Amino acid sequence: MTVNRRTALAGATALAALSTGAAQAQGGPKPQDSKTYVLVHGAYGGGWIWRDVAASLRGQGHRVFTPTQTGLGERSHLLSRQITVDTHIDDVAGVIAFEDLRDVVLVGHSYGGMAVTGVADRLTDRIRRIVYLDALIPEAGDTAFTILPAGMAEARRKTALEQGAGVALPVPGPEAFPIPAGPAKDWFMQRLRPHPIGTYESPVRLSKPAGAGLPVTYVAYTAPALASIEPSRQRAKAKAGWEYRELAVPHDVEVPNPERVVEVLAGVG
Repeated sequence: MTVNRRTALAGATALAALSTGAAQAQGGPKPQDSKTYVLVHGAYGGGWIWRDVAASLRGQGHRVFTPTQTGLGERSHLLSRQITVDTHIDDVAGVIAFEDLRDVVLVGHSYGGMAVTGVADRLTDRIRRIVYLDALIPEAGDTAFTILPAGMAEARRKTALEQGAGVALPVPGPEAFPIPAGPAKDWFMQRLRPHPIGTYESPVRLSKPAGAGLPVTYVAYTAPALASIEPSRQRAKAKAGWEYRELAVPHDVEVPNPERVVEVLAGVG
């Protein structure tokens, strides 16, 4: 059978239309509804922690980027005393710049709120919305240590000196991560790595208040509510114009119940 160029082009167009219709029939977003997410992990973690969340969002037709911050995850071989919070802000900002991302839903979990706040300050015009998932919220000049509850920073510095050679915060034991025991938690614990202490000691440099005037959603995790995040939860509650909500899930819910995080992220504007 002979197929000319016009016939081939018509066939390809019909196939593309059929594929698009099938995706929409299965409940996926229309192309104009697709969002771009950049998901930033917390202390000890890596981009790997978003595996199931990212897969689900991509399955819905969204674009998802999950950078790993220097010294952690597959980049743990780069661990050093020279890593600062600016390094981690550069890590995330670099992905947005080099991938030429715009209209980004920028998501930070836990310590990841430090980098997200810095990135939003630098690249405000590229960000559509910030989503803090039970995350730290620094203002200009804050360090991660200064926004922890009283006494917690001193305890962590002592542990880093005694068990992390003064370079890193050692990975806490399983009891510090209140998610159910089982294969998912085992997978999680096996991948955690010591966190560079310089990122907790160095101040965030901002030219605007946290949030950079962008739309912000803060989701507090409350089952249980980790004490280390409480000052930031209170800061979020006091922010005029921010959306604040609570979710009765554990702090690392993306591991045992990624669908809860997907539901939140897919629903933001």
